[in-house]
Amino acid sequence: MGLIYEERYLLGTSLARPCISVALMEVARQYDAKYLAHGATGKGNDQVRFELSAYALKPDLKIIAPWRDEEFCRRFQGRQDLIVYAQANGIEVSAKPSTPWSTDANILHISYESGVLENPNTVAPSSLYEMTVDPLVDAPREPVRVVIHFEHGLPTRVEDPVSKCVYRTPLEMLKFLNDVGGSYGIGRIDIVENRYVGLKSRGVYETPGGTILYTAHQDLEVFALDREVLRTKQVLRDRMSDYVYNGFWFSPEAIYAQRCIALAEQRVCGQVTMELAPGYCRAIARRASEADGALYNEQLVSMDVHGGYVPQDAGGFIAINAVRIREHVRAFGPYEMAKQSK
Repeated sequence: MGLIYEERYLLGTSLARPCISVALMEVARQYDAKYLAHGATGKGNDQVRFELSAYALKPDLKIIAPWRDEEFCRRFQGRQDLIVYAQANGIEVSAKPSTPWSTDANILHISYESGVLENPNTVAPSSLYEMTVDPLVDAPREPVRVVIHFEHGLPTRVEDPVSKCVYRTPLEMLKFLNDVGGSYGIGRIDIVENRYVGLKSRGVYETPGGTILYTAHQDLEVFALDREVLRTKQVLRDRMSDYVYNGFWFSPEAIYAQRCIALAEQRVCGQVTMELAPGYCRAIARRASEADGALYNEQLVSMDVHGGYVPQDAGGFIAINAVRIREHVRAFGPYEMAKQSK
């Protein structure tokens, strides 16, 4: 679907929550569980995501959320208190006082927040990153290329022209792109985002393979889709991104948006050649699948032949579009050109 929240975040944590919730509900049904307990903070999005998913899949479930319990909150102010408690009681946790940020990792990404990151003007420590190298220090200087194939908007295989290896399963593709993308420091972002509960929060994210796939998919969409379908799809993408971020994967509006986007993606078939360089990736070539046709008409768009296009028609096209502009000038006067100050 090409989902991206607030133009930057590829939703690695948000997408994981409905996946985890499905597994939780399967176990709840297996053992006839009546309660779901979770450790999500009372200030965050995850409490909403887990609980809305649970209610959609098992409506009679009851929730135990310690971070919303008054007695618990009186005893523990935050993560530092929990770290001290864990140490005192021999409970092994990954968080340490020297690295007090919170980490959430899965096959798509790693997110970091809280602790020293809560000051948005503090630069994240270089020791924080786990999936990617520093693109300015440790990444190779010479770029590499990969070819990604899509069918109906979904990546179906990734080719490594250097090793001649071809990766076909979702796991193989993502692991390969994570490895090669991480070696170039691709997919790091450091942002402040708007949480659903009304707070602004700072998060640092690593999504190397996902960033490469997103960039390739976006390029193929522009290449393959009708202009107005693309614009409509982008509106639905932004709405669906909000639904996923806010915890509404299992909702009528999300199901509707998914089906509409899937209809548009039927035309997104082809391949994209990606160039990976220190800190970024970009599409450098693309082509449509031969069996699916293409809206890109090389002869029609060529500057060397007319190819069936009638240049004289452009004059009337411009004149009709100018009617509105001229009417605005007639009613309110001509537009003023801003003068540059010396």
